[in-house]
Amino acid sequence: MALDHDKGVWKSGRGKGRKTPKGRQLDDQAWAEVQALLGGRPRRRDLLIEFLHLIQDAHGHLSAAHLRALAHEMNLSQAEVYEVASFYAHFDVVKEGETPPPALTIRVCDSLSCELAGAEKLRAALEEGLDPSEVRVLRAPCMGRCDTAPVVELGHRHIDHADPEKIKTAIAEGDTHPVIPAYEGIEAYRSNGGYTVLEELRASGDWEAVQQKVLDSGLRGLGGAGFPSGRKWGFVRGYEGPRYLAVNGDEGEPGTFKDRYYLERTPHLFLEGMLIAAWAVEAETVFLYMRDEYPAVLEILRREIAALEEAGIVAPGYIDLRRGAGAYICGEESAMIESIEGKRGIPRHRPPYVAEVGVFGRPTLVHNIETLYWVARICREGPAVLNSTEKNGRKGLRSYSVSGRVAKPGVYLLPAGSTIRDVIAAAGGMAEGHAFKAYQPGGPSSGLLPASIDDVPLDFDTLQPLGSFIGSAAVVVLSDKDSAREAALNMLRFFEDESCGQCTPCRVGCEKAVKLMQADRWDQPLLEEVCLAMADASICGLGQAAPNPIRLTMKHFPDEI
Repeated sequence: MALDHDKGVWKSGRGKGRKTPKGRQLDDQAWAEVQALLGGRPRRRDLLIEFLHLIQDAHGHLSAAHLRALAHEMNLSQAEVYEVASFYAHFDVVKEGETPPPALTIRVCDSLSCELAGAEKLRAALEEGLDPSEVRVLRAPCMGRCDTAPVVELGHRHIDHADPEKIKTAIAEGDTHPVIPAYEGIEAYRSNGGYTVLEELRASGDWEAVQQKVLDSGLRGLGGAGFPSGRKWGFVRGYEGPRYLAVNGDEGEPGTFKDRYYLERTPHLFLEGMLIAAWAVEAETVFLYMRDEYPAVLEILRREIAALEEAGIVAPGYIDLRRGAGAYICGEESAMIESIEGKRGIPRHRPPYVAEVGVFGRPTLVHNIETLYWVARICREGPAVLNSTEKNGRKGLRSYSVSGRVAKPGVYLLPAGSTIRDVIAAAGGMAEGHAFKAYQPGGPSSGLLPASIDDVPLDFDTLQPLGSFIGSAAVVVLSDKDSAREAALNMLRFFEDESCGQCTPCRVGCEKAVKLMQADRWDQPLLEEVCLAMADASICGLGQAAPNPIRLTMKHFPDEI
C-alpha cells in the first residue's frame, strides 16, 4: 500500500482509493472541545483519568468522537483510552448510534446499611415515578454515608435519609451540587499551633526519632491491613530516590465512612500528618487519591491545598490531588497506583512491593487517611495519645464506623479493646423495636458474626481465629428482623460487581457464588469448593476475603440456608 501523491489518496487495492486512513476519523469539533477543556495542562499519560473526568463533567458522557479526539491529543491509541474509560463506573461511554444518558442521574446506594433502611423500595419508587428520558436511576455501591441511610446521589449532591419527596424537591430546584460542611480552615488550624511541628521537623528534625515515636504509639495502618505504620518509612527510605508518597483516600469498603468524617471536620490535621510522612521519606511528590463518591471532600481538599500553596507551606503542585472514578478495587494499594498512573485499577503481582516499585516504578510510601491523621496527633501530643488507653488487654484507640440497626449511627472513637456490646452502647443501643442478632465487624470482607460472639475485642489480630478480621472497623449491626442469608448475598453481589476481573478465581468465583446463594437451599459442599479456590488462588484481597461472608453464614446461621 502506498500513498498516491498525485491524487492525495491512500491506495489500498487495485482500483480502490481512500481519502482517509482506515478506522474512526478525527472529528474537528470534538477535537477543539477536548483541547479547550484540557487547556494548558500537560498531556501526560498519567493524567488520562483526570481528562476523562473533564469531558464527562462537561458533556455528561464520553462520546466516541471525544474519546477519539482525546486519544489523538494525548498521542495514545483509541483502545488504550477506551479500556480505561470503560473500566470505571462513573464514566458513561457512548458509542456511535447510541443514545446519551439523560442530563440527570440518580444513584441509589445498595450497600447493606442502605438496603436495611429500604433502599430497594426507594429505587423502585423512583423508577416508577420519574421519567426515564429525563432522569436515570442507577444502583450504586457504598457512598460512605451509611450513618444517614438510605442515601442517594443526585448529580453530585448527596441526599441523606432519602425519600421520593426529598428527591423530587431537589430535582425541581435543580439542586445537584455538593453541600460543603463547616470545617476547620487553615487560619483556624494555624492559630491553634497547626503546622508548627512540621516546620520544626523541616528545620532540624530527625526522621528516625519521629519514626520511633510513631512505633512507640502502636499506630498501625488503618486502611485495613494493620501494618505497623512507622516501620514503612524505613523500608521506603532504604531505596534510592526519587521517592513518592501515595495517600489512599479510596475508602470504598461498604460500611466505612471514618475518613470522610475526619476530612469534613479537620482536614488540616490529616494534611499536616501527610506532609510529615512525606518529609520523613523525602517524597518528591505527594499523590492524594480521593474517591469520586466524596465530592464535598474533594472540594475541601482543592481549597485547602491551594491555601497551603498560598501560605508557602508547600510548593505549587507538590500535592497532586487525584480523583477516583468509581472502582472499589482501587482501595488496594497497587491498584490505586495503577489508577494514579492513568490506567485501569488492576492489582499488581507481588513481589516487588510498592515500597520498592510504586508510582512510576519508584519507591512509594502508601498511607491511609486516618493513619496520617494520627501521625499528626502523635507528633503534636506524643505516643501517649494512643498507647495510654488500654482495655481488655488491648492498647490504643479505634474509629468505628457504626451503622445498621443502632439508635445513633456514626463514627465513634473508642478503646481498641471494645467489644461489639461496647460499640452498640456508644451508638445509643439498638434501634427501637430491634433485638441484636448479628454484626459485620469490618465491612463485607470480614463476613458476619452472631450476637453470641460479643466478648471479643474488635481490634487487629483478635478476630482471625473466628475466620474474620477488623479491617477498616466498618461495623454494621443486624437485628432479629434481618436475614443473615440476605445480608451475605448483598455482600457477594458487591464483590461480584467490583471484581476487576483480572484473575479467574475471583471473577468466576464471585459470579458462581451469587448464583448458588440465590437457590432455596445452599449447596454447601460446592460453595466451600468455590470459597477454597477463591481464597487460595486470587491475586489480591478482594477475592481472598470474598468467601468470608459465605463461610461464616454457613457456620453461624445454618438454619437460614
